Amino acid sequence: MEKGTIKLSRKIQLTIDLPTAEERKEVWEKLYRWQDFSVRAANLIISHLYVLAMMKDFFYLSEEVKYKLADEKIDPNGILQFSHSTCTYRLVSDRFKGEIPTNVLGCLNYELINRFNRNYLEYVTGNRSLDNFKPNTGFLFSVQSLKRLQYNEEKKSFCFRLFKVPFRAYLGRDFTDKRVLLQQVIDGKVKLCSSRVKLEKGKIFWMPVFEIPKEEHCLKPDIIAEASLSLEHPISVRIGKNRLQIGNTEEFLHRRLAIQAGYSRTKSAVTYCRGGNGRDRKLKALERFKKMEENYIATRLHEYSRRLIDFCVQHQAATLVLLDMQEKAEIAKEERFVLRNWSYYELMTKIKYKAAKAGIELITT
Repeated sequence: MEKGTIKLSRKIQLTIDLPTAEERKEVWEKLYRWQDFSVRAANLIISHLYVLAMMKDFFYLSEEVKYKLADEKIDPNGILQFSHSTCTYRLVSDRFKGEIPTNVLGCLNYELINRFNRNYLEYVTGNRSLDNFKPNTGFLFSVQSLKRLQYNEEKKSFCFRLFKVPFRAYLGRDFTDKRVLLQQVIDGKVKLCSSRVKLEKGKIFWMPVFEIPKEEHCLKPDIIAEASLSLEHPISVRIGKNRLQIGNTEEFLHRRLAIQAGYSRTKSAVTYCRGGNGRDRKLKALERFKKMEENYIATRLHEYSRRLIDFCVQHQAATLVLLDMQEKAEIAKEERFVLRNWSYYELMTKIKYKAAKAGIELITT
């Protein structure tokens, strides 16, 4: 049976809600330690999961070696002292005991086991390599570790405690639904799931995962929307006699190429920029152009996918079919220009998410 909810993630900046600089510095050091230990634990877990899964393929072992991945107390042929999932948890908890909250290790172990099981066939066939976790991946925690989430009228922000450390959410001029979602969590209308904290460029970011009910629309199963993606028009959709072309080349591609041209001109002039504060000072203008292109693409793709789903809802289409996507994907791989500028994967991701949220079935051909 199809679930009536959908999970979505947001990115919220946090500030440490402590009065003195010394206290804030101590928390910063603690968070960096937790992030470092979490990354090391993640690499250990995924490596050991792979070794356990490949144990039966170690043909050079003796034939008398038992290799059944089960607890020896339960199965006589088992080679493990604990259950399969407990082994990796005990591994990292014994190694990092007292250095990082056990709740973080438990959430990390659970997520990596699920991820490994999802990608198991690709691992054993050699089509996928093991994940390599970088230092900036942050650390996971369960919702039970987050206490006293509330809106503070004096501070005009949402405040909470995470592992007894007070934090305050910085939303700024929020034009999205972050403020609404946090208030709905407080009111009990939306469920908060396991989340992640990430330290990035001297800032603390919280990536909460919300489980929200799907939107309820009056959709008819016999009405089907057919859409296609192209460079001329990012999205063209047809529902019976109704047609809509979303975006055009001048609006998306030409503007993006103009930003890239500005980036190239700035790159050639970087040599003559005033220094004084190292590499970052010279590359400041380049980073601004790079961020400008990322923001432009994200904004446009969100707008295109939103207009597509709104058009389907308006005409009560319960199914959305994306035509000839395999063929277009092969063309994009062959043409470097198309692959660089079409943003095929990002647009597909946004369409898939918004269709699921609206209760529309998505089919690709």
